Amino acid sequence: MLIVQVCVGSSCHLKGSAEIVELFEQAIKDNNLEDEVVLVGSFCIGKCNRIGVTIQVDDDIHVGITRENFKEFFNEKILKAIK
Repeated sequence: MLIVQVCVGSSCHLKGSAEIVELFEQAIKDNNLEDEVVLVGSFCIGKCNRIGVTIQVDDDIHVGITRENFKEFFNEKILKAIK
């Protein structure tokens, strides 16, 4: 089981965390990963970045996730981690 935490703190909220959560929900559904991925919101993870949202996948923290790079991030960090 992969645990994905999306920062929904003030800074990430302003940078689109709600949209990133929606993209995650859709991608998890589209790839039938409901039993493989736990998606949760988290307040500040402590790695704020000027651009994009901070996401923690298990123990790994990733910064700068945006609508534009979400698909690449999901493929590289979620799909590959599950397979």
